[in-house]
Amino acid sequence: MMGRKTVYWLLAGLLVLLLSGCGPCMMHHKGCGEDCRAKMGQGSPCAAAPCPKAQGMMQAPESARKDVLYSCNCGPACKCGSVGVAPGNCACGKPLAWGHLVRVEGDEALLCNCKEGCQCKIDPNDPTKCGCGNPVKRISLKGSGLYFCNCGGACACNTVSAQPGECRCGMPLKTMD
Repeated sequence: MMGRKTVYWLLAGLLVLLLSGCGPCMMHHKGCGEDCRAKMGQGSPCAAAPCPKAQGMMQAPESARKDVLYSCNCGPACKCGSVGVAPGNCACGKPLAWGHLVRVEGDEALLCNCKEGCQCKIDPNDPTKCGCGNPVKRISLKGSGLYFCNCGGACACNTVSAQPGECRCGMPLKTMD
C-alpha cells in the first residue's frame, strides 16, 4: 500500500502539471497512438505537434466560423455563379469549393480558396493575393439569398450567413436580392 507521503507527492505533481497548462494537452494526446506519444517525448508535450485525432478539440469547428463561403470553382468559362454557406454542388453539377471571406466590397465577396481551415488575410504587398499566395477570388453576392456584413467601404467583419442576424461589428447583416 502507498504511504500517505507518496500520495501527497503524486497529487502535488498532478496539480503542478494541471496548473502549467499541460494537463489538457496530455489528455488530448491520450489514445493517439505510439507516434503521437513519441512526439510528446520530444521536449515539452505542449510544444509537440497536435494529435491528429484531437485537432478538432483544439480548433473551433468549421460550422462555428462565419467567414466560410463555398463557391463554384469551374473556371472563368463557367457562369453558374453558385455560392453557399454549406458544402454542396454548383448548378453545373461540380462540387462547390471551400473558401473564406477576406473582405466584402459592396455586394462582392473577396475569397481566399486556400487550404480548408485557413484564416489568412489579403497580402499587404499585393491586394490581388491572399497571405498564403493564392489569388483573391471575387464573387458577386447579388441574388444569392445570403446575408453578409457590409458596414461600408471595404468591410473586414467577414461575416456571411444563410439567416438574418448581426455581423461582428454589431450592424445587421444585409442581403442583395
